[in-house]
Amino acid sequence: MRKQLIFLAVWGMCILVGAIFNRDTATAESNPFSVSGYGIIHYSHFDWELDPGRRAAIDIERFVIAPKYRINDTVRLESELEFEHGGTGSTMEFDKFEEFGEFETEIEKGGEVIVEKLAAVFSFQPPFNLRVGHIIVPVGLVAKRHRPQHYFTTTRPEAEAHIIPTIWHETGVEIFGSLGSLNYQAQIINGLDSTGFSSRHWIVRGHQLRFETANAEAPAFVGRLDYAFNENATIGISGYFGDTAANRPKPDVDFDAHVGIVSLHGFYEMNAVKVRGLFLWGMLENADLLSQKNRTLSNNLNVKRTPIGSSALGWYIEAGYDILSFFRQPNNSVENADLTDVPSDKTLDIFARYDFYDTMASVEGIIFDNPRWERNTWTFGINYHIHPKMVFKSHYSLRRLATKEKNKENTFAFGFGFQY
Repeated sequence: MRKQLIFLAVWGMCILVGAIFNRDTATAESNPFSVSGYGIIHYSHFDWELDPGRRAAIDIERFVIAPKYRINDTVRLESELEFEHGGTGSTMEFDKFEEFGEFETEIEKGGEVIVEKLAAVFSFQPPFNLRVGHIIVPVGLVAKRHRPQHYFTTTRPEAEAHIIPTIWHETGVEIFGSLGSLNYQAQIINGLDSTGFSSRHWIVRGHQLRFETANAEAPAFVGRLDYAFNENATIGISGYFGDTAANRPKPDVDFDAHVGIVSLHGFYEMNAVKVRGLFLWGMLENADLLSQKNRTLSNNLNVKRTPIGSSALGWYIEAGYDILSFFRQPNNSVENADLTDVPSDKTLDIFARYDFYDTMASVEGIIFDNPRWERNTWTFGINYHIHPKMVFKSHYSLRRLATKEKNKENTFAFGFGFQY
C-alpha cells in the first residue's frame, strides 16, 4: 500500500510539473503532454440456481488514466494506470464454486492498482516502428477495443474474459506498423506462470500479478494481423505461444507446458449497424501433469489448485442497431431540422449477443471433464450514448451450464461508462 501511494504521488507530481512547464510554452496543438482514459461502474442482480443466496453487487470495475509524453517527432512515452474495483488490495471477494473435489470458500484480495502500460515508442516509418517496456498483449478483440463504447454489455465479453486475461499486459519488445490497409504487431514478452491455471478460467490467472517481479525464464511470442476496410470495419487474426513451466515461482516441474492460442476477430460499425465477433481456441501441453503438480501447491500461494483443460474454446457474436436512426434526418442541418430530428451524437442501440465457451473443451489422462465449465449465454440489452464519450448500459443475460441440474444463471445489470 505504501509503495502504491508513493508511486501515485510521484506520478501526480510529474503530471503537475509537466502541465505547468508546458502551460506558457506550447499551444494545445504542440503540447507534448496529453492524458486520456476511461471508467466503468455497474450494478448486477443475480438469479443463479446453484447459488440462490448470491447478493446483488455494485462494482467500480475500473478507472484508467493514460498519460503520454512526446519527447520529439520520433520518441514518445506511453503509460496506463488502472484502478480496479475501487480499491488497492484491501477489499475481499468470495469464490464458492471452484474447488478440487468438493465445495469450499476461498477468500482473495480484491481491488488493485495496476500499471497496464509503461513503454517507450519509437516511430520511424509507417511500415516499421518499435515499442519497448510494459505493453499490451494484442490477442483477441478486447485487447485493442476495451473501452466501454467498444462492447455492448456492462462487463467485457464472457467468452473472451474467461479464457485469456483482459487486459493482458506483459513486459517485452514489440515491432509494429502498417502496409496500406494491413496492420501488424509482433512481440517477445515474459511468459505465463502455470501455477495460476484453473478449471474455471483456464490460463487467465497465469498472468503474473501476484509478486513484485515477474519470472522471465521462458519468453512468449505474440503476433497479430488486422486488415482494415476502413476505420469502422476490420477483420484479423492473433496468436500466442510460450512455455509456462519455467516461469513458476519454484522450479518444481521437469516437463514442458507450452500454451498456444489463436484468435479470429472482427467488427463492423457503419451507420446504425454494429456487429462484432470473435473465435478463440487454445491448447495446453501436459495439462494432466500440471494438474497433478498444482494440486500439491501451498495454500499461501493463493491459487485455485483445480484440474486444467488441455484445450479451451470460446466464441461470441453481438449485433446492435441504433433505433434513433429512424428519427434522424438524412442531412442533419438547421435548414431541414424539425421537432422529430435527433442529434447525430446520440444513439440508442438495442442489441443481442451469444457467447459459448468451454474452459475444459478437452482433457488429458484421468482429469474429469466437468460440464459446469461449458457455458453458453444469450444476452439482450440497450445502450444509450448521450454523447460519444459517455454511455449508459443495461442488459439481461441468460447463462446455461452443461450440467443437467441447477444449470441456470440469469443476471440483470445496469451501469455506465465514459472515456476522455
